[in-house]
Amino acid sequence: MLLDLKDLVVRYGRRPALDGVTVSLESKALGLLGPNGAGKSTLIRALLGLVPIHGGEAQLDGLNVRREGKRVRERIGYMPEHESYLAGIPAVRFLRFMGEMCGLEPSAAMERAHEVLFYVGLGEVRYRPLEGLSYGLLQKVRLAQALIHGPRILILDEPTNGLDPEAREEMLSLIREMIEHSDSRFIVSSHLLRDIETSCSEVLVLKRGRVVAAGNIEQMKRTDKTVFLVRIKGDVDRFMAALSERGCLCRLSEREDIEIQTANGVEPRAFFEIAHAQKVQIRHFYAKRDTLEDIFLKVLEDET
Repeated sequence: MLLDLKDLVVRYGRRPALDGVTVSLESKALGLLGPNGAGKSTLIRALLGLVPIHGGEAQLDGLNVRREGKRVRERIGYMPEHESYLAGIPAVRFLRFMGEMCGLEPSAAMERAHEVLFYVGLGEVRYRPLEGLSYGLLQKVRLAQALIHGPRILILDEPTNGLDPEAREEMLSLIREMIEHSDSRFIVSSHLLRDIETSCSEVLVLKRGRVVAAGNIEQMKRTDKTVFLVRIKGDVDRFMAALSERGCLCRLSEREDIEIQTANGVEPRAFFEIAHAQKVQIRHFYAKRDTLEDIFLKVLEDET
């Protein structure tokens, strides 16, 4: 089991940041989702032993976080959200130092530092001082230091935060490659739905310190048999007006698809009858399938 939590409670003073979280998830890539203040970062800190657990139990990769904290941390590579580097030294020396902190011999740490810097695309700048690197390059340094000791579990906290679109896509591509080809398992925390949807197989959604949704992303997505997406060749306005006369709700999407919500008693075959009557060609027709954004918004609305 990657993550097994039972009635987990973490407080800051009297305020619960995690309030009785119970979930069991077995995944190679788990996404943590939730609005600001949901408890994502607190959960990561609890797993790392950086904040005390006030109640319940937490297991990561089969190890009890409270009783076996040192063994848990030995298995983890952590990419923090915020800047965490030593000024005045080049990237390769910083990575060597981090490798030694993780228990590698100096020579092995230096060899590994060169290896992971090339892997994340920083081979050409590995001798430059860290403070001279751009934010996007520093983000890759944070990923490299998480990889330095070849961890069993990688925890990535907001790995694309603050990146421009090109750098963000490059980081996501690198994460997907690691998930597909490495033996490590991943916990990715993000407030960006697409980051989770394109890289993770399972998701844990938190709100106000509680679980509002958890499970396999593909299984959570559902096909809505009352909403259809149709693309036609012909007079769109007349086609939508005819559907409206049947009681259907219609709107045109940005992709020029017509989103149709059927009324009671209206079967999808009515779309084709109307199209035939108006000499309109239906080019695409399919039931709408929920996206992770649909799921996320629905569970947050249900918990309001």
